[in-house]
Amino acid sequence: MSDRILPLIGISILLLLIDYYIFRAIRAVKPKWGAKKHRAFVYVWWGYSFLLIIGVFIGVFFNLRLSIRSILLVAFFITVVTKIFLLPFVLIDDLRRSVIWIWRKLFSKKKPAGEVVRRTEGEKISRSDFIIKAGIAVAAVPFAGLTWGIVSGAYDYQVKRRKVYLPNLPKEFDGITLGQISDIHSGSFYNKKAVLGGVEMLLAEKPDFIFFTGDIVNNLASEMRDYQDIFSKVKAPLGVFSTLGNHDYGNYYFGPKPSPAKAKNLKDVIATHKNLNWDLLMNENRRLKVDGAEIAILGIENWGAGRFPKYGRMDLAVKGTEDAPVRLLLSHDPSHWRAQVLPEYPQIDIMFSGHTHGMQFGIITEHYQWSPIKYIYKEWAGFYREKQQQLYVNVGYGFLGYPGRVGVLPEITIFELKRGPVPA
Repeated sequence: MSDRILPLIGISILLLLIDYYIFRAIRAVKPKWGAKKHRAFVYVWWGYSFLLIIGVFIGVFFNLRLSIRSILLVAFFITVVTKIFLLPFVLIDDLRRSVIWIWRKLFSKKKPAGEVVRRTEGEKISRSDFIIKAGIAVAAVPFAGLTWGIVSGAYDYQVKRRKVYLPNLPKEFDGITLGQISDIHSGSFYNKKAVLGGVEMLLAEKPDFIFFTGDIVNNLASEMRDYQDIFSKVKAPLGVFSTLGNHDYGNYYFGPKPSPAKAKNLKDVIATHKNLNWDLLMNENRRLKVDGAEIAILGIENWGAGRFPKYGRMDLAVKGTEDAPVRLLLSHDPSHWRAQVLPEYPQIDIMFSGHTHGMQFGIITEHYQWSPIKYIYKEWAGFYREKQQQLYVNVGYGFLGYPGRVGVLPEITIFELKRGPVPA
């Protein structure tokens, strides 16, 4: 427990210091407040701050209902982001006043005794008032945007239709449809009806087969308990194929070292896929058959460049697929494509990934997309092509951390496989 409580205490102390710094600035621009208003402001400001921090501790260390925990963490997240946006304005005002104070100390003549500095005639607001109030106005923008992202964006599922051109696709597969969802993160959900609505949207497209590309939970297999009945509806005539993501191994809850509890949790996650009747591919492959023709579907365990775990074994996944005309790969982390698939496995026609969530914030249109995640992942949303190899990154079905989405909405992808050259 200490590995979680000590960082949380440190963060709480830092946030309280920031709270005090901002509190002083806001109080300073309200000199005409009476004693009652001032006292009420103090009680509300510090009462909310302390209750929020206590609530987060309770939410992290006690088994609260998921909806209550979500409310606490959401309120904490939005409050912190809002104050971070206000903080630079307070710093700028303090820096401005510090420079003025030093200048007067060094170069200004002393004022005669009894002289009072007054605002110039017609001045309606001091510079400090203006800067702090401008900061409050700017901080209101992320507050409103993040709140709207929770209310409107978290479950606003978007069906995206794409064509996948494969030069060696057997004619029997030409026109067949594939559905993809990724990153369910069931531990973050708080609206079963909305989650079911997204599943029904997927099924209404009637895909011939479906891929799920990892992160069915945040940490624990038990998170799927309330949603297993919903996702067991995800079926397709040619099957549902799935793989694991970095969150499915329990590293963020149990730690990176092996333990009996961690091993049991992973076993339960694997059993969940089986209970859903999803064919979980762990460094292995399957043959998909249509009218006597075959293509290969490969799936590996999580393999991420950098700090993410590398459990995947491509050498095992490709074994026995040498004669397959087309190979479709499920691999959760898109960084795997450039780090290993492109340089070592040219036989992979297309890889399907998730993982990035598009950072749940950004802009995605038909001809333009941007998110801060692009500075971390070169491939983070949509199609990518290099020579004859392709990658598609789904921005996810669920959410993690921030329980909403702004601009980058939850995705259900429907692919139509087409026989033809890979687009340039």
